[in-house]
Amino acid sequence: QVQLVESGGGLVQAGGSLRLSCAASGRTFSSVAMGWFRQAPGKEREFVAAINWSGGRTNYADSVKGRFTISRDAAKNTVYLQMNSLKPEDTAVYYCAAAPRSSSYTGRYDYWGQGTQVTVSS
Repeated sequence: QVQLVESGGGLVQAGGSLRLSCAASGRTFSSVAMGWFRQAPGKEREFVAAINWSGGRTNYADSVKGRFTISRDAAKNTVYLQMNSLKPEDTAVYYCAAAPRSSSYTGRYDYWGQGTQVTVSS
């Protein structure tokens, strides 16, 4: 069992940066892959980034490659999403999730956080 709580969302101007955090509880955190997804109003939830259990392998959606960085700190049971050069189209609710293996498919993730709102103004 893994419980996830996101934080760090907010309002930022285009071109700005935000760092999202996802604090995990549960003894299995170090053995699961973690992902970030987002959902804009009226749209389906979409993959943003994923990291494997060791942090040695990452994967990104094309729309965020080169701007976003996913990382994890095993000692703090926390996964991060550093978002730079933000665009208005990045506006969404961002969710972190845990899965047995790293994946870009929402269906592969067993545990989800409640989400944190990111709003990018033009």
